[in-house]
Amino acid sequence: MVVRSLMRVAKQLVERPFTLEYPEERESIADNYRGIHKLDMKTCISCSACALICPNSTITMVDTETERGTKRMPEINLDRCLFCDLCAEVCPPKCLVLTKDYSFEALDRRDYIKRPEELD
Repeated sequence: MVVRSLMRVAKQLVERPFTLEYPEERESIADNYRGIHKLDMKTCISCSACALICPNSTITMVDTETERGTKRMPEINLDRCLFCDLCAEVCPPKCLVLTKDYSFEALDRRDYIKRPEELD
């Protein structure tokens, strides 16, 4: 019985694993897919329209240091975001857009809160 168990272990050591590795190539994404936000800080006019229209109160306006002084810009909590694209639709200068990037992960929920500098 011990010999049979040892033979089974030896056989498992030389066999290929059952699990598949993460694919090297990403799958194609649909044209209407909405991923993480991108903010162009230079064209943002601090109108707060994105924060006002957000149905989940995901966007808050925070003070941010820029080349021209302090401006209020959107801070986005991706943990609460519905990715509905209302914020990008209402943005007058179109400086806030949703990209197709879906690879954002974190070990702590606070890492999902993205400051304006991190959205650039």
